[in-house]
Amino acid sequence: MSEAAIIDVRDVDYSVDVAGRPLHILRKVSLTVAPAEVVAIVGPSGSGKTSLLMLLAGLEKATGGSVHVNGHDLDGMDEDELAKFRRHTLGIVFQSFHLIPSLTALDNVGLALEIAEPALGLPAIREKAGAALAAVGLGKRLDHLPSAMSGGEQQRVGLARATVASPPLLLADEPTGNLDQKTGAIVVDLMFDLARKNRTAVVMITHDPGLAAKADRVYTMTQGELTETTVAR
Repeated sequence: MSEAAIIDVRDVDYSVDVAGRPLHILRKVSLTVAPAEVVAIVGPSGSGKTSLLMLLAGLEKATGGSVHVNGHDLDGMDEDELAKFRRHTLGIVFQSFHLIPSLTALDNVGLALEIAEPALGLPAIREKAGAALAAVGLGKRLDHLPSAMSGGEQQRVGLARATVASPPLLLADEPTGNLDQKTGAIVVDLMFDLARKNRTAVVMITHDPGLAAKADRVYTMTQGELTETTVAR
């Protein structure tokens, strides 16, 4: 495995048992992502894209091959080790915003930071959470609840939450799926700008080829098989 790679997936198979028979979801998938590199994965629903992200997050385990993320062999880690790995390595942006409705934007972001860095005191948490929200253009919305925000603003809170602890890897699963095209493009541009500024690698799933084209490399998932389809610029 290249020591420079943040992600090194080799010949991964993934299947689940359905009525006593294996259902093959991923077949011989390989993927290498360098630090600060932005990769997009496109493909039809049910092709295995989200399953690959689940493996990268250590939420599922491969049934064949190897998955290394940030120097960790995920297949050899127990649940406690995987939880620690996720706290210190990953930020995740979801299609649904998954904000806590009773918490302000500042507290939603601050809670994620408190979990990732429990040794931080409250003043430092609030300062860093406020800076993360300012970085996504929400410096004047710190005290607003999710219900008082638009979809695009809520997703920007989600982006601040995912990046506040400066993780080396950001996983984004259809981050614009609940946004209109214009707002989605703004959020993706912001996400990529933040990632490149902080040297965070990104793996993003999207159905939008226009958004995918903004990435450094593009892959297509078809029936569990992954192929690089980047067009030279």
